[in-house]
Amino acid sequence: MVREKFYTILFGLIFFISCSSTQQKNSHTGNTQNNNWLLPFNKLDSVNPVMQPGNLTFTCPVQKKLIKWEAKNVYNPTVAVRNDTLFMLYRAQDSAGCSRIGLANSVDGIHFTRYALPVLFPEEDAYKKYEWPGGCEDPRLIQDSAGTYYMSYTAFDGKTARLMMATSADLFHWKKYGPVFKNEQYKNMWSKSGSIVSIYKNNKIVAAKINGLYTMYWGDKYIWLATSHDLIHWLPEQQKPDKNYDSVYSGYTISHLKIAIPTRKNKFDCDLVESGPPAMLTNNGILLIYNSRNIPSIGDTSLPQGTYTVSQVLLDKNDPAKIIERMNNYFLKPEQPYEFSGEVNNVCFAEGLAFYKNKWWLYYGTADSKIAVAVKNK
Repeated sequence: MVREKFYTILFGLIFFISCSSTQQKNSHTGNTQNNNWLLPFNKLDSVNPVMQPGNLTFTCPVQKKLIKWEAKNVYNPTVAVRNDTLFMLYRAQDSAGCSRIGLANSVDGIHFTRYALPVLFPEEDAYKKYEWPGGCEDPRLIQDSAGTYYMSYTAFDGKTARLMMATSADLFHWKKYGPVFKNEQYKNMWSKSGSIVSIYKNNKIVAAKINGLYTMYWGDKYIWLATSHDLIHWLPEQQKPDKNYDSVYSGYTISHLKIAIPTRKNKFDCDLVESGPPAMLTNNGILLIYNSRNIPSIGDTSLPQGTYTVSQVLLDKNDPAKIIERMNNYFLKPEQPYEFSGEVNNVCFAEGLAFYKNKWWLYYGTADSKIAVAVKNK
């Protein structure tokens, strides 16, 4: 297959984005021939995958027995630069499918040294009811202005996914805070994939306030909005219920949740959109790298059923639900054997982004089984 090129010119003038069975109300505005807001990446196929399942063991505090905690799959990582070293927090699955968060480091962005024990996992604590038996999944990592790390992750109890938050001073030791949506209306709602708007500067990813509040893109049907005063307690933004959107999602009404990024009919992102790495606040707007799933009968007929690809969208930095520009195509798609075949076939899923050693590094999960990287020179 031919790799997608980022210098592809985005066509069109002002139009309405198609969403599911109807036209989305978020307008696609601006000069779509101006693509200088994009981050173009090239996969490092010569070294990928950069991480594969391993044989590390630890004693599970719930099962009270020794297990190989990353024996089945490693994927969907997040990254941060600390003391001139690139650290990766990654999702690892044992043979039973329980996920835990592992930690690795690198001095070149390619070769990683893993720490023997997971750093975040289900245990006998107040959060076991959310995290067992499915585990802790899909981390995304930012810092606050004081340097404290905040990790949003998904807890899965075997039935419901819940977006959670934990903090750390050193990336090794984490304090859990439970579900980010603590309001009774949302606490037991299916939620995941929290991408907090941040400034990427001096190799750090620091949460930034918009109109006095922190903003997070979240969700894995549409991408919705939530806001917070403290990065711990979040409240989903609401809109006037719209009958044009799916009204039920995992048993909960979602028509009133404020949609920032909709799905689009007849495109690669027709079936599902899901946040990628922490959203980047730039002079042009808020750049969000996002993941999407395709169904050929309503989407891109050139992609197999269920294919996950990666794309980018630019949103207004003063109105985070307003789309300014959106790619008409993906920039990462499955092309290699380890991207085609795995726990879930035909998947490229990006979650980790960092500026390190004068390059942008984008880390992504492949077929829910391994980890690969794409780069952009400065």
